[in-house]
Amino acid sequence: MSLTLSKKAQAVKPSSTLAITAKANELKAKGLDVVGFGAGEPDFNTPENICDAAIHAIHSGFTKYTPASGTVELKQAISKKFEQFNHLHYEPNQIVVSNGGKHSLTNIFEAILNPGDEVIIPAPFWLSYPEIVRLSDGVPVVVRCGKEQNYKITAEQLAAACTEKTKAFVLNTPNNPTGMIYSKEELEAIAKVIVEKDIYCVADEMYENLIYEGNTAISIASLNEEIYKRTITCSGVAKSYAMTGWRIGYTGSSVEIAKLMGSIQSHQTSNPNSIAQKATVEALLGPQDAVKAMNAEFDKRRVYMYERVSKMPLVTTLKPLGAFYVFVDVSEVLKKSYKGETIGDVGTLARILIEDYQTAVIPCADFGFAENIRLSYAISMEQIKKGLDRIEAFLGELK
Repeated sequence: MSLTLSKKAQAVKPSSTLAITAKANELKAKGLDVVGFGAGEPDFNTPENICDAAIHAIHSGFTKYTPASGTVELKQAISKKFEQFNHLHYEPNQIVVSNGGKHSLTNIFEAILNPGDEVIIPAPFWLSYPEIVRLSDGVPVVVRCGKEQNYKITAEQLAAACTEKTKAFVLNTPNNPTGMIYSKEELEAIAKVIVEKDIYCVADEMYENLIYEGNTAISIASLNEEIYKRTITCSGVAKSYAMTGWRIGYTGSSVEIAKLMGSIQSHQTSNPNSIAQKATVEALLGPQDAVKAMNAEFDKRRVYMYERVSKMPLVTTLKPLGAFYVFVDVSEVLKKSYKGETIGDVGTLARILIEDYQTAVIPCADFGFAENIRLSYAISMEQIKKGLDRIEAFLGELK
């Protein structure tokens, strides 16, 4: 056959995080004792009250289609959550419920982008941002934000990156993969540029509940009316409620953008899972004790991992204040030799660790930083200790 397949689809990079996870699972299936630091999901079970709500939904027959952009009941619950937690007022008709955070982001970019529109993405970034932008006919413009600036974009950098083609800027706080959070002062400076340049802000706040050391979540859209009008706030229940497999994400935006996203979704996927929607109502409006307990455990792991990694030779890291990742600079490791061969790149480093030390880490070249790896502490303390012991042993073997 000589038929040509989609060039857009062929240009998509496979997810390196999913590839590493698949490799780890393959080795585990062979009986190997693999420690997986790649996890982008909590290791906790979904809280019981949320599961009970889903079971009740099934038994009561709530298994049919719902409105494409989500039930009124869930939109009202999200509206209440936005008001109380984010200090944002979104009416139910400004909310679109989707099949997870990736789906929400896809809806956003398909609703706001025309071919050739540019989207500014600070690096390090979650690896799916550029791919979703490209699939929506946009052009990702990556701005590197170094360790010396805590891996966060400055207002000056954002302003300098804007062109006549700039349509949007992606803000991810707390950040994946770095664990960094933006202060109110930093957000105010960035918001000023967004308003002056009259562009959209896509605010990905998926890790908003996972913030430590007395810091609080600040939604950029809550700062003033002008930035509110230009912001599409994106979140979900996956990370905060250990509901990754339930696939519920949501957005708050202008009525105009919400209508466009709802229309797009109605043709592409229709409604999110009805049972998961009922469970999400319970997650948002029910007791929050389980969330607090999970956060407390994540915090213990965070402190332990940061302190252990900080004492290791050849690597450096900054203390994460949010999410559940430690972002490790391994640039010195890449210059070293292992078994007579120079390591050279993070892909090789990750391969050595999983094959010779049964430890899976995420190489961050696809996150915009080819000299870093990401370690998740969304695994048990026992596994964290074992995995860090193995990484330490590997570092001791380098020449």
